[in-house]
Amino acid sequence: MADARPSVLVIAGLDPSGGAGLIADVRVCEQHDCRPIGVVTALTEQTTAEVRAANPVTATIVGDQLRMILTDIEVAAVKIGMLGSEAIADEVARALELTAAPVVWDPVLRASAGRAPLYAGDAARAIELLDGHTALFTPNSEEAHALTGIRIDSVGDAVAAGLALYQRGMGAVLVKGGHWGGAAEAIDVLVTPDGHEELRAPRFATDGPIHGTGCALSTAIACELAAGSPLGAACRAAKAYVAALIADAVYPGRGRGAVL
Repeated sequence: MADARPSVLVIAGLDPSGGAGLIADVRVCEQHDCRPIGVVTALTEQTTAEVRAANPVTATIVGDQLRMILTDIEVAAVKIGMLGSEAIADEVARALELTAAPVVWDPVLRASAGRAPLYAGDAARAIELLDGHTALFTPNSEEAHALTGIRIDSVGDAVAAGLALYQRGMGAVLVKGGHWGGAAEAIDVLVTPDGHEELRAPRFATDGPIHGTGCALSTAIACELAAGSPLGAACRAAKAYVAALIADAVYPGRGRGAVL
C-alpha cells in the first residue's frame, strides 16, 4: 500500500541522547505527518550536558547512500543539519543534483555545550558547494557571525548578515533570534529576494539552554514546505511549533533540557 505522506529526507548527525540530530528530526517529521528517510553524516560522543567529540562518516558512503535513496524515493523536501566535513558537503551537493525538492540547511558548526567542533574544513566552502541547492539557510547568530563577520545585536545586524548570506547563493536566510535580543521577545529575521520579515514571539523563561531547537525548527520548516506551504508561512508555523516545545521542554538526563 502506498504511503500518502510526503517523504522528507534528513541529512544529519546522530545525537545518542535523542535531543537533536537525526533522532529528533525523525520525531519532528512524524509529528508533522511526514515520512522521514535519512542519512547519518557523523557519530557524536555526547551526553545531555555536552558534546565531547564528533566523528564524520566516510564521505563516499554518505554520497552513495544519498544517490541510492534519491534515485528510488521521490522526496518532497530535504533538511540538512550537521555535515561533519567539507568532503561530506561536496558529496551532499553532488547528490542533490538528483532532486528539485526544497532544501532547508541548518549549518551546525560547533556544539553549544562542550565547544567541540562539529565541522572539519572551511564552512565558507560548504556554502559555495551548496550554492543553488539551498531554499532556506537557518543560522543562529553565532553561525551567522562566523560566516559573515557581522556581529548580531539588533534586527538591522540580522538583516545585514542574512543579506550577505543570500548574496552568496542561499535562496533565503532565516537568522534565528535565540542567542541575541532582549528577555521579552525572540526575533527571527527572514531575508528573501522580496525583502525581510521579522518573526516575533515571546521568549520563554527556562532552566538554562534548551537542546535541539535549531534542529526542530529547520526540520519543521522542511515538513511545512513538503506539505505545500509558502516559505514565510512555513517559517511562522515552525516557529510556533518550536515555541510550544520549549514551553514544555523535557529533561531526560543530568544535563540540559531538550525540545523532544
